[in-house]
Amino acid sequence: MDEPRPLSRIDVPSPAPAKDDAGAYRALTSSAAWVDRSESGKLALTGDGAAEFLNGQVTADVLALEPGHGTYAALLTSKGKIISDLRILAVEDGGGSELLLLCERSGLQALFDHLRRHLIGFDAELHKRTVQQTLHSVIGPRIPAALTASLGPAPHDHVSATLADVPVRLVRTTLGVDVVASAEDGPAVSAALRDAGLPEVDDAAAEIVRVEAGIPRLHHDIDDGVMPAEAGIVEQAVSFTKGCYVGQETVARLHWRGRPNRHLRGLQLDRAVPVGTALFAEERQVGSVTSIVESPERGPIALALIRREVEPGGTVVARPDEGAPTTAQVVALPFAGTTA
Repeated sequence: MDEPRPLSRIDVPSPAPAKDDAGAYRALTSSAAWVDRSESGKLALTGDGAAEFLNGQVTADVLALEPGHGTYAALLTSKGKIISDLRILAVEDGGGSELLLLCERSGLQALFDHLRRHLIGFDAELHKRTVQQTLHSVIGPRIPAALTASLGPAPHDHVSATLADVPVRLVRTTLGVDVVASAEDGPAVSAALRDAGLPEVDDAAAEIVRVEAGIPRLHHDIDDGVMPAEAGIVEQAVSFTKGCYVGQETVARLHWRGRPNRHLRGLQLDRAVPVGTALFAEERQVGSVTSIVESPERGPIALALIRREVEPGGTVVARPDEGAPTTAQVVALPFAGTTA
């Protein structure tokens, strides 16, 4: 475990209470802030056969992981559709080794049930960690060096460290750093982040940054009707050189022989519309809105699954079930000027 390292106080543009959307957004995009995501799903796999087992279930190459590194992955149906996405961290310390799995709470039960059902015959054990551990997501361009100095440069690199005299695991993310701790140490982590001048913001504020960065979220933009190529996560989550896994044949066929029918795109709207609103181009439905936020910087923006013939720069018409239609420009992700 690394030596204790104090957090240095940083300057933030202004206090950003959770309900102050503009202030929270400024902190997340100009400085740094944190979101309590302790309710997110957490599992662990232990045993000599853990990596071999998980390698045959998910899209990423788990066998290639070294301690201190991790990967993004997806669990698929036999037809190559996404049941759950997850982060896999190879952890090794004095207590042994394990694979720590982090996922959306909405995908936890399906992931747990699938892994437990297929564990038979492997030297591996599945453990619940959701209640036992907390997770604080620190997001922004000016995260204190105490949280990043010992981390590798790649997303999902992680390290055992000490924060506020309690043991934590620091995990690099696309937008910042996650701090994983035991449930009893969670309040100490929250206090340390506040003492460093990092305001707490709510998930709604963090959603704006996620949408701007074009990061798909389970049961918002991806589900068991969406393939990895449609969600744009193949490069981060799929290995084409590892052994077999559930859904591999469909994913490989699409990758080598064709193109997905849909892509996850950004939308710059004239006004906000509900999630699920149908999108039309030349009177033909070409997609639907999957996530929408009101950005203090950009106004109403959204993520949408749109047919491949509608390219960035094009215009679509959003037709909600109630209210007047509105136009939207299709943009490539991430939104221009977004740091991810």
